[in-house]
Amino acid sequence: MSIQNIPEIFILKNKSLPDLLVHDYRMTEDVVKNKANLSVNMFSFLQTGQKHIHFANESVAVNEKQSILIKHGNCLFTELLNHEQVYYCKLFFFSQKVLEDFLIKYKKHFANTSSASKKEAPFFVIANDEYINSFIRSLAAVTRLISSTGQQLLAVKFEEIMLYLASKYGEPFIQYLYALVKNDQHSLLKKTVENNVATALKIEEIAFLCNMSLSTFKRAFTKEYNENPGKWLQKKRLQKARELLQMSKQKHSEIYQDFGYKNLSNFSTAFKNEFGISPREVHSE
Repeated sequence: MSIQNIPEIFILKNKSLPDLLVHDYRMTEDVVKNKANLSVNMFSFLQTGQKHIHFANESVAVNEKQSILIKHGNCLFTELLNHEQVYYCKLFFFSQKVLEDFLIKYKKHFANTSSASKKEAPFFVIANDEYINSFIRSLAAVTRLISSTGQQLLAVKFEEIMLYLASKYGEPFIQYLYALVKNDQHSLLKKTVENNVATALKIEEIAFLCNMSLSTFKRAFTKEYNENPGKWLQKKRLQKARELLQMSKQKHSEIYQDFGYKNLSNFSTAFKNEFGISPREVHSE
């Protein structure tokens, strides 16, 4: 699957990417694990359907009663229809420059809040309320205006929603904003790999979340772990599967897909080759 560069795909050719952009996004069929590169930060105000997002270190799911603020970077989108015929969300994109200018402008306003985030996350989930619903409706009116006036009003609307969320959520939200502009000094590869051991993500999908090509990822992985990623992940995932079978009442036929195996036979064969016994025998111990 090709990578979607967002929001560039929503902009006409020969048009530059503005600091603020609103786009109405609609679909009539489900999309699963769509690769997306967000060049800027994004509000996703979900109106109908469900959105599941897989980041380098964690994943999150939201429904139409929620909105989500997403950090720029690579992620995997799964977007699902409910009973409606159309999946719909209003997207509000903003650049790092706009965010940095906002934090500088309201620095005194946030003076009593620590800028050191205890946990850096690529997203912040927002519970929709009447104010937010009204804000979403107001964006539609702004985007119908001519470009120069529309951009000026979008700047006002951006400050409005940021100040409202800072008032609603307080320090956790403000800490999140500061984390968005903070350089991450940790090893993205190691964090991404070890947070996706017990998932069904393919190696190329993990490489994508690390912002690496597959070949670059394999070289970096081998340097970090002294083993190729395919063998390392299979071993770790089989160990996790064995632990799960020993600790729970789930059967091997219920978990094999969670660890990236397309059929039960392949899972059972790999399991027996690794441990000398079948998963069925582990479950019956």
